[in-house]
Amino acid sequence: MWAYIGRRLAQSVLVILGVTLLAFITLHLAGDPTYLYVSERASEQEIIDARQRLGFDRPLPEQYLNYIGGLLQGDFGDSLRAREPTIELVLDRLPATLELTFFAMILSLTLAIPIGIISAMRRGTAVDGGVMLLAMLGQSIPGFWLGLMLVLFVGLQLRLLPISGHVPFLEPLLQGDVSTAFGNLPSAIRHLILPGITVGVFSLSRNARLVRSSMLEVLSLDYIQTARSKGLRERTIVLRHALRNALIPIVTLIGLEFGFLLSGVVVAETVFSWPGVGRLVFNAINQRDIPLVQTAVVLFSFLFVALNLIVDLIYVQIDPRIRLK
Repeated sequence: MWAYIGRRLAQSVLVILGVTLLAFITLHLAGDPTYLYVSERASEQEIIDARQRLGFDRPLPEQYLNYIGGLLQGDFGDSLRAREPTIELVLDRLPATLELTFFAMILSLTLAIPIGIISAMRRGTAVDGGVMLLAMLGQSIPGFWLGLMLVLFVGLQLRLLPISGHVPFLEPLLQGDVSTAFGNLPSAIRHLILPGITVGVFSLSRNARLVRSSMLEVLSLDYIQTARSKGLRERTIVLRHALRNALIPIVTLIGLEFGFLLSGVVVAETVFSWPGVGRLVFNAINQRDIPLVQTAVVLFSFLFVALNLIVDLIYVQIDPRIRLK
């Protein structure tokens, strides 16, 4: 098992290096990056001086090695607009984005599993057809349109839930202020519901279809038929025998799900004025603040790789047939 962990860690390092290389190349795609750091009215001599000061006059391999060296020391560069370290700007917004991402993931999984099981148990019925129709619609609706409709009808017309703002929960919890965190929890959940639905509805629909398909496959296996022939209740067969094997594909997707949901928060955070990294990156792209975008991409890739490694290790606990060698 330790050999497997070592291999996965080595693969993770290669992935992170690949992402840093892509992030580095992004800075040079539009031409000389020096022009991003100087005023539009800068003279030719000022541009030359800035190019030398920033190191952009050196060969690209050397620039990339310097960039990696800075990352290893925690130096991700400064924002072109805020004139502050980009890592501080991203980390300040990260708790809000993680709250939204995990809320959407929990919403997706807690609803998709029972919906998929019910649909599989009622295969071929009107219930099954209705669930699959809704799942198809959920995968077809654009996130930005859904977010706007939720703002218009649920927020503005019905006035049931807030359409903007953020009540921190994760940040005070990480700081050890448990009483404040849980005191904020009811309001935090109310603010999370609409953006969480916007982010998670596609994932919910896909996962419901995946659970249904996996359950149907497992329910047709010989050991399930044997359990039925012994007279076990259908509920016991489903919950104790079939569900564990049926959930293996879902666990496989959790790591990918996290990355997908992180990419989806950009739309939701923009629509609902959510103060997260997605909105920060959206504004940075509009302002051509490339170092800030680079930092967000590198940090997200690290989180994505780390979660995938954790998911791989969970396989053994779910399915004893899997052996990590």
